[in-house]
Formats: sequence, C-alpha cells, structure tokens
Amino acid sequence: MQKFLLVLLMLLQQGLLRAGTISGYVRDENGKPLPYASIYIKNGKEGTTSGVNGFYQLNLPNGNYTLVAQHVGYTKLERSIELSSASSQLDFTLQLQQATLSEVVVKPGAEDPAYEIIRNAIKKRKEYLEEMSGFQCKVYTKEQLQLRDFPNRFLGQRVDFEDGDTSKRKILYLSETVSNYSVKGPGLDKLEVVSTRVSGNSNSFGLSLPRIINFYQNSIVVQGLNQRGFISPIASNALHYYRYKYEGSFWEEGKEINRIKVIPKRKFEPVFSGTILITENDWRIHSLQLQLLKESQMEILDTLKIEQLYAPFENDQQWVIRKQVLYPTIKRFGFDAIGSSVTVYSDFNLEPGFAPKFFNNIVMKYNEGSNRKSVEYWDSIRPLPLQPEELLDYRKKDSLELARKDPRYLDSLDRIRNKLSIMGLLLTGESFSIQKKRVTINVNSLLQSVSYNTVEGLALAVSGVWNKRLDSLNSGKSISLKPTIRYGFSNGHLNARLQGTYNFGTSNASSLSFSGGKYVFQFNNEAPVGPLVNSFATLWRELNYMKIYEAWYGKLQYRKELNNGFVITGGLNYQDRWSVNNTTDYKWRDLKAREFSPNLPGALLAAPMEAHKAFSTELAISWKPGLRYVEFPDRKLNLGSKYPSMSLALTKGWKGIFGSDVDYLKWESGIRDELNLKIGGLFQYNVSVGGFLQRNAVQVPDLKHFNGNQLLFANPYMSSFQALPYYAYSTNSRLWMEGHVEHHLNGLLTNKIPGFRQLNWFLVGGVNAIWLDGNRHYGEVLIGLENILKIMRVDLVMRFDQGRFSGTYGRLSIRGFSFGSND
Repeated sequence: MQKFLLVLLMLLQQGLLRAGTISGYVRDENGKPLPYASIYIKNGKEGTTSGVNGFYQLNLPNGNYTLVAQHVGYTKLERSIELSSASSQLDFTLQLQQATLSEVVVKPGAEDPAYEIIRNAIKKRKEYLEEMSGFQCKVYTKEQLQLRDFPNRFLGQRVDFEDGDTSKRKILYLSETVSNYSVKGPGLDKLEVVSTRVSGNSNSFGLSLPRIINFYQNSIVVQGLNQRGFISPIASNALHYYRYKYEGSFWEEGKEINRIKVIPKRKFEPVFSGTILITENDWRIHSLQLQLLKESQMEILDTLKIEQLYAPFENDQQWVIRKQVLYPTIKRFGFDAIGSSVTVYSDFNLEPGFAPKFFNNIVMKYNEGSNRKSVEYWDSIRPLPLQPEELLDYRKKDSLELARKDPRYLDSLDRIRNKLSIMGLLLTGESFSIQKKRVTINVNSLLQSVSYNTVEGLALAVSGVWNKRLDSLNSGKSISLKPTIRYGFSNGHLNARLQGTYNFGTSNASSLSFSGGKYVFQFNNEAPVGPLVNSFATLWRELNYMKIYEAWYGKLQYRKELNNGFVITGGLNYQDRWSVNNTTDYKWRDLKAREFSPNLPGALLAAPMEAHKAFSTELAISWKPGLRYVEFPDRKLNLGSKYPSMSLALTKGWKGIFGSDVDYLKWESGIRDELNLKIGGLFQYNVSVGGFLQRNAVQVPDLKHFNGNQLLFANPYMSSFQALPYYAYSTNSRLWMEGHVEHHLNGLLTNKIPGFRQLNWFLVGGVNAIWLDGNRHYGEVLIGLENILKIMRVDLVMRFDQGRFSGTYGRLSIRGFSFGSND
C-alpha cells in the first residue's frame, strides 16, 4: 500500500507540474513577421523573443496565463490562454503605434514640448540608475556576423574561407550563450555562462554580451568603438549636445507614452540619433531605437543600431529590460559585413541574496562542460528560434569540423595553405602549418631580414619561429623556438643564436625562456634603433646611428603570476663582449659636409670598448591591483584593471662568476596607468625612478640607458624619448627619474572646427622628462595629430636641454608597424 501511494503521489505531481509549450507568430497588420518582438508573461519572470520570421516558443507549466507581445514602434498586445496540453498556438498581430499631437499646441517660436519631457527624464535619471543596481536574471544571447561581399584577393593573397562555399554572402561567425547575470551596484557585476556554442568549433567559447547598454548613465562606453564614450540622450549635460522633437504620444495600459525624436546639435560629436520613448509622469525609458554613425566619432564600425524594450515587473513600481538588439555594419577594404547581437532577459530576481565574496575579480566564468552541450539540449532551451540560414550554418560547419579532424583532410588543407607568395617572400613573411601536429612555422620576409650598417655593411639575418601547441584546447600551453643566422657581407662575420619559450600554467600563467649563441647587440640592449630606418638613414643621409658590439651570450628567464595581478620574474644573463669597428663607408649619396661617425656610443667611449665578460642576475616584481578576469575551465583571461601597475626590479652584476668583470647593483621602480576620462579623452603616464647602489665596475651596456630617437619614425611613446640623442643621458647615477605623460583628446576640440572635423583627426599632447643626480635634466614637449587615415600619427617635438630650447623635430608613426629592433 505504501508503494502504491508513493507511485500515485508521483503521478499526481507529474500531472500537476506537466509542462507545455506555447508557440506562435508575431506579425504586423499586413501579415509581415516582426523579428525580435518580446513575448513575456504579464508581471512575470518568464519571457522570450521572436525570431526573424516572427516565430516564438515559450515552455511553461500547465495553467492560465496572460501573454504580452511587444515590439518597438508597435502597440503592445495582451492575450490570455489556458495551457492544458503539450502544445498550444497563440498568434499576435500588432498595430503600428499611432502617436497623437491633438492635445499639444506648439506655438511658433515656442519651445518644443519634448524639452520639458527630457528635463524631467534627466531629473529621474539617477534614481532609475540606482534602481537597476541590484538584480539577477537569465540571459540568452545570440551573435551573428555575416559577409554581404568580399574581394577575391587581399594584400596579394587569395581570400578563401575554406568552407567550400564560393558565394559572396556567408555567415562568418555564429554563437549562442545562456548565462546567469548578476548585478550589485555600478561596476559590480558577474556573468556565469551555463552553456555556449560556436558554429563549427566545439572547443570554443562563444561571445556573451549580456551587459545592458544603460542609457541612464551619462556616458555610454562601448568597448573598441570610442574611448571617450557616447553621451546619453538623457545625460545630465544632454541639452548641450542634442535637439529634441516631440512626435506625439499614445496610451498603453492606462499610461501615456511620449515619442521623442533625438537629433544631434552638431556633427562629429559622440552622440546618438533616433527615437526614445518616455513614460509620462514617472519619466522612465519605455523603449528606444538609436544609432551611431561614423560622424559620431565611432571607430571600426560604419553604423551601430541599438534597440531596447523595457516593461513593468510584477507591479508598475519597477521596470526591467526585456530585450536588447545590436545591429553593426562595417565596410573596409572591399569587405562588407553586417551583424546582429540579440539578448533576451528573463527570470528576473530584483531582491537577490548574494553570498559573501560572490563578487570577486572573476567577472565572467564559463562553467565546466558549458561548451559540450548536445544539439537536443539547445533545441529544448533556446528561446529564440534559429533562422534557416543559421540551421544550415550549424550543420555545414559542424560537418566541416568533423572532416578537419581527419589527418588526410588536414594534410590537404596544409598543401593549399603552405604555398609561397611574392608578397610573403618580399614584405609580410611566410607562414606554414602542420595542423595535425598543431605546429606553425613563420619565416621572415626579405624586407625583415636585410639591413645595412657601417660595421657589417649589408647584413642578412635569416630567422623564423617554430611554434607548437601542446594541447588541443587552446589553453596557452605551448613551446616556441626561434633560430637566427646573421651574416655581415662587409666584415665577414657570421653570427647565430637560438631563442625559445615554454608557456605553461592554467589559472596562473608561467613561462620559461632562454636565448644563447654569438650575436650582435646595440650598446643599449633594448635596441632603440630600428635596422630598417637606420639602413635608410645610413645610405641616404650618411647618419649611422646604430652602434653595436658582438658577444657570446646566454640568457635564462622565468616568469610566473603568483596571484591575481602579482607577477615575479627572475633571470640570469651572461655576455662575453668585444668591440667591432666600421668596415665600409658605402652610401647612396655623398654629403660633403657629413661623414660617418665611429662605432662608439656617443661620448660614453673615446676608444673602442675593451673586451670583457659580464654575468648578472635580475629579480623583478610587478603588481596591478584590481585585475579582472574571464575564467575558462582551463585558463584565465586578463581583462585589465582601473588601477595603476607598479613594479620594482633589482639587477646585480657579479664579479668573478664565470670570469665576470662587472660589479654593480642597480634598482628601478615604476608606476604606469591610463585613465579613461571618457568625454575628456585618454590620459596616460609612465613614471620611474632608480639608481645605482653599487657601481664599482660598470660597463657601457650595463648603464641606465634612456631610449632616444634621432630618426623620422617615432619609437614607443610611453617608454621612449622622441628627440633625445642616443646615449646622451646614459648614466650610472645614484639617482635618476624618468617620466612620460600623454593626453589623447580623441576628438575633443577638433570636432568643433568646421571642415577640419570631417577629417576625424584627433589632437594629442605629451611631455617626456629626465632628471639625473647632480641636477642634469632634459625635457620634451610633444603636440600632434593622430587617427590620420585611422592609422597615422604626426608630432612636433620641442627639445629642452637643461631648460634651454634646442630645436623642434618632426616624428611619424603608423599603427601596427614597429620601426624598432627586429630582434
């Protein structure tokens, strides 16, 4: 009898809790589907979104429900249904919202009534910002990027996506993610990814962008689009940037909704355009359709459209977001792409109880097995139906992934990829792969291998990198080897070395690297003089700035992240050094007033450096507090921190060990950071201080060198001086200080200059300075323009020695290109 009652009770529970499915279509009055309409239970937690064809599906326990269908620009519709079977169909036909102006009379010259509505919304902005500062919800996100067109060749290489599809329109990226999203206060949130899927790559983890673009904030920062951020239409200072036009109102559930057209006051400001709907009396955001354009100072993208829809939750006292859709477009170099990011928010809990230390430095966590869910799982949990082209993409790319695991297929793919090209041989370098062994080989191009200096004459440095991933999960565990053979055709010297790195560690990254052989070094081992630009300066202008010596050497370094943001580095370095002299005076043109200088580092040496040995050890620690991470099952990804990075290093030269002739101890400490001032631009600084505690025997390569520059192309701005003569301030002082400061206005000021603002060039200014014990000092003031053709920067650099102006110099840099050492 007990068993019978137990079975009966289980059957009754099963009948009471049996779930059914409500599905249907959301269309407009003409029968056209409404994509990404929001469908949810009135005053409830559950909800979903319609697909591109207007179809939706919602799984619920049996019972009576009132469903609400809503789409931006259409009248909200409620329909009741009793769910008592496995599936029920409920369709919605939404009418266009008919805004009326009948109750508002706008007199000529009078202020548009939209301004009063916006002022009221601005007054309530902070209250509603704080209202959204604590909640939990479930989030489904689907990202898609597809090409509409692309060139047949790019940079001399044939464009081939290796998918067997020759059509110009294709999906490049498709992913889905289901997450739990928790928020507690501004800037304190956490995302736990329950499941994720990437089309054609079962080992990958999909993008997840559930964070709400919060228009109650004054400045809206969208990563990668503009460091200044974009000004919200209801920001505290919005009236300085926008014009508004009242387009009428409509009623929804007894509440009046105002439609406001948002118009930028000026072009080339970081602002939105479009429509925002504000509720009457309580002045909340009801919904919005806004967009950013190129002239909004947006980087990378051509346009970005944003749709959001809010709704009351349980009662009219608090509203939650139901959906957010982003539509990016981009056209570059013949590639024409369009994308969508659809985010559905559901199962809200507005009074969550967070466990102690729930919010930590892990802001996004992919649960173990989150990328191993079955197709059946996704079909059962997905709130947004897939489009036919997305279903086809999953099937096709998942089949291709299986094929790519076949060694024969990988061999055939390698044969196609591993073909030489003129562009690769001459300019960009060649890459080869052995996919079944997870090996890649990169070989330098002729341009990267050939240089000229007055010691070696024509120098050929043949180099390549062999890299092997040690697992199939992209965890970062790898080993790489870089051999280099260098020959100077004038002095006849052959040099060779081997460099290697082993990367390992999961939660805390570690690396072990070595380097050794006989090679050429600049007296400043950081190699501030790039071989390519030095070659042209030597041949064309008779300026041989690169000063070098040769050495047998060995170097070993170990680096480990001990804790979040705390890194320790230790190393051993041995060099057996000797001087080399100029052996050629060949040049392309003979400047009578100029001749090549000896191979000596400025005034530091009056004669060639004596042969000697140097053995040193280094211990360095660095700390960047507040680092945030994305945690994968097998590794962590550093997202940076809002706090500065601090470092301390000690280097000791040991006399007598391995015949070493040096004896010194030097220290260096630094702090660096970049501060995003949003609308005010980006402020960067790098300040360091150091000195020699012992200096009994210090050779020129062991001095503290400040990276100078006497060539046209700029060296890295935050660690170099742009007009300082090489070795002019090299020192073994007891105390020295170095500072680099820059402010990137990112469009501030220049966007207000008619005509010029259309170029979208940005002002940048900076100061570099040195102070040495004994009150020797040097300074530079930079003023420049950047973002020229998106990649170039030009500067005027004013140099000051001991406070006295000593010249103005021009410098040029190109984003993505380094003109420093190839080593």
